[in-house]
Amino acid sequence: MNPSPTSFRAPSLVLQIVIGLLAGIVLALLWPQGARAAGLFGTVFVSALKAVAPLLVLVLVAASIANHRLGQKTHLGAILLLYVVGTLAAALVGVLASYLFPSTLILKAPADAALNAPGGIGEVLRTLLMQVVDNPVNALLDANYIGLLAWAVGLGLALRRAGDGTRAMLGDLSEAITWIVRMVIRLAPLGVFGIIAALLAESGLAALKNYLHVLCVLVGAMLFMALVGNPLIVAAVTRRNPYPLVLRCLRDSGVTAFFTRSSAANIPVNMELCRKLGLHEETYSVAIPLGATINMAGAAITISVLTLAAVTTLDIAVDLPTALLLSVVAAVGACGASGVPGGSVLLIPLACSLFGISNDVAMQVVGVGFIVGVVQDSAETALNSSTDVVFVAAAEHARGRG
Repeated sequence: MNPSPTSFRAPSLVLQIVIGLLAGIVLALLWPQGARAAGLFGTVFVSALKAVAPLLVLVLVAASIANHRLGQKTHLGAILLLYVVGTLAAALVGVLASYLFPSTLILKAPADAALNAPGGIGEVLRTLLMQVVDNPVNALLDANYIGLLAWAVGLGLALRRAGDGTRAMLGDLSEAITWIVRMVIRLAPLGVFGIIAALLAESGLAALKNYLHVLCVLVGAMLFMALVGNPLIVAAVTRRNPYPLVLRCLRDSGVTAFFTRSSAANIPVNMELCRKLGLHEETYSVAIPLGATINMAGAAITISVLTLAAVTTLDIAVDLPTALLLSVVAAVGACGASGVPGGSVLLIPLACSLFGISNDVAMQVVGVGFIVGVVQDSAETALNSSTDVVFVAAAEHARGRG
């Protein structure tokens, strides 16, 4: 009996990245000269990310806003508010965790990188304003993510009044860009192999401690949000013990999402969980798909922690108002995170631009994100997806419908 073609499946992307990671370590230990040459794979991967990320931000956000029809009645105000509050709270948790357990990375930064550091919140806001009004062509060429975000929001709002064909074309363009991003991310195993091999050949095994530390901060912040932050929000809304609901959502939704690494793929699981919880179908049938798109607590933590790791590495001083502004930017960026594995790390340059960090350095941080993403992305998805059901149920219970 001949085996069917489906009997030989390619290993998952996660497994491929793990293989690339291990292969890079082995090559660096056994053949350092070859490991330095293998760094070309990492350079190509980071360059590909640099090429596609600005266009992704512009098109994805514009299409998302444009395709929300005017006058659409969703009656989901309370749930949307919880999504926003939860994502912002997660960004604040990420900032706090970074202050308590500062992380450093090994980055190839120019010698005068720290000279671009902002002097305080006033300078940050001035820089922010100038970036917002930048020419869109310049914004694309210079990877000015703040400017791209502003143009995306403006175009999206304007195109909400466009015809169905125009909005459908913009949606198709968004899907096309997302497909290209997926193709680039398929290069992640080779990219991680090259990055790790070259890094360890230059810095030795001590470099792995940096990755382990930042991974622990990321996962620790996500666990804190899941087990402390979300329960506090639910308790404030429902005036009930939040843990039966929170723990059930983590068990029935979070565990599945951890292994699928896709909030979108976990939508059917969340729908079934909402049905078992006795929630109203007309509410959760809209709220759950919406949450899979904009409720991104885990992504907000990833963006804030990795951005502050870069800031710490470059010895850039950050005052409290600027840290709070970072939380807002991280939360907004998280809501626009691409629906592909590792999509949140592509928004890191948006946050790094607040601190005058060049796009070349920011993209190195993105590369670090893909290295730790073997675990981080799974934990992020588990938090994001389980929180969708937690907040829908909390809003229903608060209105006495649970």
